[in-house]
Amino acid sequence: MQRLSGLDASFLYFETPSQLLHVTVLITVDPSSVPGGYDFEKFKAELDRRVKYMPPLRRKLQDSLLNLDHPVWVEDKDFDIDKHVHRIAVPSPGGNKEFGDLAAHFAGIALDRKAPLWELWVMEGLEGGEIGVLVKMHHSTVDGVSGANFITQLCSLTPDSDLLEEKNLDVHAGGYGAVEVLLGGAMSTVAKPFQFMSLLPHTMSLLPKWVMRARKGEAMPAPFSAPRTRFNKTITGHRTIAFGATDLSCIKRVKKTFGCTVNDIVLTLVASAMRKYLIAKDELPSNSLVAMVPMSVHGMSNRPGTNHVSGMFMSLATAQEDPVKRLRVIAKSTDVAKKHNDTIDADLLTDWAQFAAPSVFGAAVRTYSKLRLAEKHPTVHNLVISNVPGPNFPLYFLGAKITAMYPMGPVFHGAGLNLTVVSMDGTLYSGFIGCREMEADLWPLIDYMEEALQEYEELAERFENVQGADGEGADKVECKEDLDQLDYENEAPDESVKDMGSALGSLAEKAAKQKLRTRR
Repeated sequence: MQRLSGLDASFLYFETPSQLLHVTVLITVDPSSVPGGYDFEKFKAELDRRVKYMPPLRRKLQDSLLNLDHPVWVEDKDFDIDKHVHRIAVPSPGGNKEFGDLAAHFAGIALDRKAPLWELWVMEGLEGGEIGVLVKMHHSTVDGVSGANFITQLCSLTPDSDLLEEKNLDVHAGGYGAVEVLLGGAMSTVAKPFQFMSLLPHTMSLLPKWVMRARKGEAMPAPFSAPRTRFNKTITGHRTIAFGATDLSCIKRVKKTFGCTVNDIVLTLVASAMRKYLIAKDELPSNSLVAMVPMSVHGMSNRPGTNHVSGMFMSLATAQEDPVKRLRVIAKSTDVAKKHNDTIDADLLTDWAQFAAPSVFGAAVRTYSKLRLAEKHPTVHNLVISNVPGPNFPLYFLGAKITAMYPMGPVFHGAGLNLTVVSMDGTLYSGFIGCREMEADLWPLIDYMEEALQEYEELAERFENVQGADGEGADKVECKEDLDQLDYENEAPDESVKDMGSALGSLAEKAAKQKLRTRR
């Protein structure tokens, strides 16, 4: 028996029929790469074999009315792979739209809390003979990093089955002990006032530091400072999905040319896409959008639990019309947010989440949703953007080569749009998910991201042409006008050349006059 951390449990408490807190991953695979050919039953059998080596996929929730603390994980002794793996055909013609619509339908259905909190749908009939796979896992079970790790555990480096960790066969969550749960919950409740008194002074000591950073312009945007858009309202349980892929080398070239990071470029592409989308709707706010960017603190936190995350608020500079200036502002905003976030204890969010009470939080979230309070207070942030690092080599999912992988996170009341990106084998995969009532068609955002990348590639090429082999001129380009000016200076003749040309012209004129006088 393993008790959930407060942060893990909070994803259970905050879940409602409209605010579903599972993560979704769409995968496409090439069935022709499966040794002996693809067969659904064989596919399912291989998954069943691997699940035996993955303890978190075999555990389920257990709770009691007498439990004063968070729920516990227990081993599902009646685990049945058929309850978790399903098969369905993608409607004809099996393109991205049909695949996305089908995935959106299942993304809008809650996971069964009586069983381990995950499920997998095999979707056959995609164009080109590929097979789609949808994996859903509850956020109480995984965060971005651990979710990516789970997916890779279902994969191998070759089509043939690889060796698995034998020791994991003997790892079990254990059975349910009512007395142990009751006593553990009581002891935790008694200790919480002391934990609170210890945590409060540390948290309060951070406030003056944050105020000083804000005065110096060294603080990330404050919560509740974002402008309102169509995505910042009360959400429903209906979802819509769009996804796309980008050559990572193109992003890295732009990154290198402008002297920033891959994450800066990703944020800039999203910002440019959101700006163009909102302009097309005649809904662009005068103030720039603010994104919440989750940050993994795995390795920095020593607290138990699955979710080890912090979060940063970043300006997307959507009010900036100039594309170069937009990139520069975002890069600076990212740097400021990272430095600001470094001043915050990695365990701060986890420690405060320990005080989450299921009955209180559950009732509060239901009231918040019913009264549509997300529309009555200032907008916390506009959307969530997650960047999850992946392997830089090909993977085989249950024997079939992965041809694409699109991750998607949850959406929340007041923030009904989420973008998650993951890199794998030289490609960056992007997955948008949103509330369908706010926008039924998210595909233009994918198109606008691609158009933005093309624009920045063109700017990067011009930038490379004007900065020279030694990089001279790089520090001059802060906006597109600077680039235009450098282009002009490169194309215009040098002043010394013009002076020389003028002098030569004058000498030629004098020589011509002298020759004429000589003839006379």
